[in-house]
This record gives sequence, structure tokens and C-alpha cells, in this order.
Amino acid sequence: MAETETLFNGRWLVLRQRGTWEFVERVNPRGAVIIVALTPDDEVLLVEQFRVPIGQRTIEMPAGLVGDLAGGEDEGYLESAARELEEETGWRAARLEIVMGGPSSAGMSTEVMTFVRAFDLVQVGPGGGDATEDIKVHRVPRADCARFLAQAMAEGYAIDPKLYAGLYFIEFDAAGRRWPAP
Repeated sequence: MAETETLFNGRWLVLRQRGTWEFVERVNPRGAVIIVALTPDDEVLLVEQFRVPIGQRTIEMPAGLVGDLAGGEDEGYLESAARELEEETGWRAARLEIVMGGPSSAGMSTEVMTFVRAFDLVQVGPGGGDATEDIKVHRVPRADCARFLAQAMAEGYAIDPKLYAGLYFIEFDAAGRRWPAP
């Protein structure tokens, strides 16, 4: 294997080159979580926010980095998912379960995304993110998700393709088994 050269060090990312291949390495090695959440009214929780790298608003599932807060570097996936779900959407889960993890963009980044399924939600606040974020929460009836996302695309929103995997994980675990009834 070719030697790895560091091209740039940033606060959250490092740009590296190995042979002719350039890629980004996450400084936070534990990666990120994507939270799959369904309200008691059978609504999927989605978030809308402006994403600087692509210069447009996106529709995504709630998500965030694991252990990115000062003093919380040892935070686990489930703790991060609970924190991000409440911070971004204003909902708290009675139970969280890791579904699966994998690369977010295997050809470009070392980042690993872990899907976490949230169960038995209770609304505890308005959501909207922390002081550095401007997040709008969407509660979309499960049966309306495809129409909602198609409409958002038609209006110029970027739709995170991982969201469609998350919609699958509302019904099934990574092995294709239905989640047990609460």
C-alpha cells in the first residue's frame, strides 16, 4: 500500500492522499449517528437545514457527530443519538437501538454513519438545534413521506439519499426482520 500524505489539517477533517487517491479523514473517529424516529401519531421526524458545502437547504433525518462536544469525547452512539434527537427535533426516546453502521461515502471519506432507531417518543421541546444551527422540524405522516420528499425536491431542496435507508429502518432491522411491537 502506498504511503499516506497529509495535504491539509482542519478542525474536523484532514485531507489525505494515498497514491493518486485523495480522501477526507474524520478527526472524530467514532463518526456520526442518523436517528430514525417515528412519533406516536405515526409521523416521521425529518429536519431541514442549510448545508454550506452544497449551498442549499436539505431534508434529512436528525443526525450528528458522536463525541463532538467539549467534555463529551467519550460519548457513545446511543448517548449521541439521544442528545441529537432532542436537540434537533424536541423529541425524546424511551428506547434507542443501533441498527447498523457503514461508510457515508466510501470513495471520499473515512466517516462511518450509524443508524439508530428511536422508540416510544415523547415531545419535550420545540427542537431547532443548538445556537449554531437553524433547523426546521418536519413531522411527516409515514404514508406521505414519498409525496413530501418528491415535493421538496421539486421545490429545490436537496434530499439526503440516506433518508431512504432510514425509511426502510422504520419497519425493519438490518437483517430484514420487522421490529417487535412495543
